[in-house]
Amino acid sequence: MSSHLLSVDSLSRDHVDHLLRVAARMEPIAQRRQVTRVLEGAVLGNLFFEASTRTRVSFNAAFCRLGGSVCDTTGFTFSSMAKGESLYDTSRVMSGYCDAIVMRHPDQGSVAEFAAATHVPVINGGDGPGEHPSQALLDLYTIDKEFTRLGKRLAGAHVLLTGDLKYGRTVHSLIKLLSLYAPMRFTLVSPPGLEMPSQVIDRVVSRGHRVEQRDSLAGDFGDLDVIYATRIQKERFTAEMNESFGGLSRDFTVDRAFLDGRCNDSTIVMHPLPRDSRADANDLDTDLNGDPRLAIFRQTDNGIPVRMAIFATLLKVDTLIEHDLRPVRWFVPPSLGVDDPAL
Repeated sequence: MSSHLLSVDSLSRDHVDHLLRVAARMEPIAQRRQVTRVLEGAVLGNLFFEASTRTRVSFNAAFCRLGGSVCDTTGFTFSSMAKGESLYDTSRVMSGYCDAIVMRHPDQGSVAEFAAATHVPVINGGDGPGEHPSQALLDLYTIDKEFTRLGKRLAGAHVLLTGDLKYGRTVHSLIKLLSLYAPMRFTLVSPPGLEMPSQVIDRVVSRGHRVEQRDSLAGDFGDLDVIYATRIQKERFTAEMNESFGGLSRDFTVDRAFLDGRCNDSTIVMHPLPRDSRADANDLDTDLNGDPRLAIFRQTDNGIPVRMAIFATLLKVDTLIEHDLRPVRWFVPPSLGVDDPAL
């Protein structure tokens, strides 16, 4: 694994397996049963030049649970970059302040340009419609945990990716990461004009996987193992595109009726969040709340141990965790959410 995490393209199967093993060792800390201070004194710089809640707070929490501290920056409006400072200059300045940097930027390729100017580890927190490698890693970790619970294997699995597959960067990273594993079947369902980029599909097919594209969720999906739904990324649309995609039918909504009628009892449902919960949205429906097949909150919880594993590996403390543990001293509720199912 290189000194940065910019794209899943930089990860081999061995790298991924190592990160997942480290993440599993982080579980007691992420679940607030134990405490470690292996990054005590280290400072994380969070540079989010695009709006974020979950990703930013998740990275913050992961670094703090390893004993580090965080400096947070969000938005362009008052930043030096709004005054004309280059990514090169910003990178070098921030490297003097921080021991690791997470960056999100609306322009594809910008995080890689930033990382090229520093030896301090940089993690891509999302670069426009490009990639989101840490999200893909936590998604894979979630699938692996859910499959273990259900007695399933990745080999031969049937995965449905649906929604905005053109601008949804999480699906670009996830399908490339899954393609490192034994051949499986992917069904891609998106509105016309929001299909998965052809170069991503070509890579997956070249690795021996089967890919089918559709423009509707109509039909039987009884053998589905995973549904990965994504929100329509309207913030990346032009005015003309907003008009074209303003009235999508409910055919692109994943809800209880779809799951009960066209899937099976062991299908797991995932989403990178946020989901659009408004009544007219074409997204993951809230009527699935409390259904054990809905894994979205287990998925977000898994982001903490995975991002802890990324930090620990990049900062080379992944072998020190077991030597620096103690029990927590504060109250931790037995269940985090009021609708969390007992599994």
